Amino acid sequence: MIKRTLGLAALLACVGGMTALPMTQAYAAESKAVEAKVDCKLKYNLAGWSIIYKHAEGRGTITCNNGQSANVKINVVGGGLTAGKYRIDNGTGDITHVRSINDVFGDYAQASAEAGVVKSGTAQILTKGTTSLALAGTGEGVNLGISVGKFTISK
Repeated sequence: MIKRTLGLAALLACVGGMTALPMTQAYAAESKAVEAKVDCKLKYNLAGWSIIYKHAEGRGTITCNNGQSANVKINVVGGGLTAGKYRIDNGTGDITHVRSINDVFGDYAQASAEAGVVKSGTAQILTKGTTSLALAGTGEGVNLGISVGKFTISK
């Protein structure tokens, strides 16, 4: 009787294990699809000014490694101890922690320190929830100060 019970238990464990294996593999594949890593690149031009209030506008193109792309408008507003006028040409940005290009659009928190005469440059890390945007660019202008604000990407 004990041998029969142990044999039946072993048979049920094997059958249960075979049934659970495909379900576990399916769950793992689905989980990987949900966590698929999408990285996007931003190429942009931006021009702006600041006298305590900071304002800049520009345009750009976003291209993602999943094949999605979009032309975008960039708007920067903020304030602080700043003064100047500048232009960023051929700026670049790396956008991470997104599931699709739709996660890219919206307002990013921005804090910056600027200093430039004739040749200007920028390097910043911006955040919007879990999405990160790392910006870099060079250009021309005169700007000096520190500021906080909002960097908006829209269609």
